[in-house]
Amino acid sequence: MSAAEPDQYPTRKLLIGGQWADSASREQIALINPANGEVFTHVASASEVDVDLAVKSARQAFESISWRRMRPLDRGKLLERVAQLIEENADELATLECIDNGKPKHLAAAVDVPSAADTFRYMAGWCTKLSGKTLPLSGDGSHYHAYTLRQPLGVIAAIVPWNYPLAMAAWKVAPALAAGCTVVLKPSEITPLTALRLGELVLEAGIPEGVLNIVTGYGQTAGQALISHWDVDKIAFTGSTAVGKHILRSSADDLKRVSLELGGKSPTIIMPDADLEQAIPGAAMSIFFNSGQICFAGSRLLVHRDIYDVVVEGIIEVAKTLPIGDGMNPDTMIGPVVSDVQRKRIMDYIAIGQEEGAELVAGGGSGGNDQGYYVEPTILANASPGHRVFQEEIFGPVLAVTQFSDMEEAVTLANQTRYGLGANVWSQNVNTCHQFADSLNAGTVWTNCYFVIDPAMPFGGFKESGIGREVGEDGIAMYTESKSVCMKIG
Repeated sequence: MSAAEPDQYPTRKLLIGGQWADSASREQIALINPANGEVFTHVASASEVDVDLAVKSARQAFESISWRRMRPLDRGKLLERVAQLIEENADELATLECIDNGKPKHLAAAVDVPSAADTFRYMAGWCTKLSGKTLPLSGDGSHYHAYTLRQPLGVIAAIVPWNYPLAMAAWKVAPALAAGCTVVLKPSEITPLTALRLGELVLEAGIPEGVLNIVTGYGQTAGQALISHWDVDKIAFTGSTAVGKHILRSSADDLKRVSLELGGKSPTIIMPDADLEQAIPGAAMSIFFNSGQICFAGSRLLVHRDIYDVVVEGIIEVAKTLPIGDGMNPDTMIGPVVSDVQRKRIMDYIAIGQEEGAELVAGGGSGGNDQGYYVEPTILANASPGHRVFQEEIFGPVLAVTQFSDMEEAVTLANQTRYGLGANVWSQNVNTCHQFADSLNAGTVWTNCYFVIDPAMPFGGFKESGIGREVGEDGIAMYTESKSVCMKIG
């Protein structure tokens, strides 16, 4: 299948209170296929008026008996049904993700869609397991019965990015609904189609109208209206650190609850005893997968000096073997980046890296693609901590390589950025792996593996990589408040 014809994808509307509606302003956003740079459909551009209606709808649904007092077992069945519908519509969802985002369809089908289904299924199980505790009070010696309740926060503003549109929507929506909250979801204006299709599936599953509302629009309009709305109880955001800081500042006026999953500059560390047959392709794919558009991409490669040349040559060879092209081609491994703006940003960083003294040893071009927004897997060798390509998030298939002499230097280099989202360690010595896991400032440390994401494993960052955790038990707890109850007996 080639690029979509415009009439295949009619203009999409907002989901508010279970109904699909045009925006109040009637304004629309053009969606562009990154594989060819052509507009293939439009979506409604939500205004402040639309956001207010969506929040009111979410509040009404949250207060309704049908949702607030629904049996936990029944809520779990509804989330399980969403998971089933995602699986039943997997091919369509993967196609939408490919055309909207640019990622290869076969990879979206293998990773993004199953991840979304797994998240809803996992969170369905938590509906019956959110419980409090009884507390042994000392007090004044009287007899007290004290306990805690775990209750839903209320209306959630969920703002998700363009790199994993469906999976990130699931990471926000599924735990929020499992906790008993209601949601206003704002997908990226660049890649909203799978979120809108998810809205249809949620309604088809039987989740009450108004529990999930979806407003498509720009960050400075729809996004800002959401984060500043007085009746939003929590903001759950995944995106850039700069926007995350803005959200945190904005939340101070009414002390909204906030969780932020932000940027990263994650290190991959290869020790001299590593199994290079696994470590080299692992290190390569930790940065080149999804065209490097992953918050925890292993964008800094730290290699022991004894094996530096061998590893760099090995990753160059991997980079050369990755087919670049339209994501609808089943042979494609490197699709286009999401937009022309993103492509230009990445190319600017490649030039900056060379100006600073890093050596371009692979890539740096478009892979021979004249149309669309393509960037070859690119390797900048001999990068140093003072280089911007070592310190700043590029969000593209660009790897900065640095050598080290011993574990102490590797830890220092790894921790020498303002980020702390993920880290990869390759070593066959279990003690070495544990020492790194203890010493690295990262929310997740993968050892002898990479890109292992599971709904049971909490995900989030240290330092400027965010606040709070996604998925897992920690993830669903972020959508609840703990209430203490104390009763005097007798």
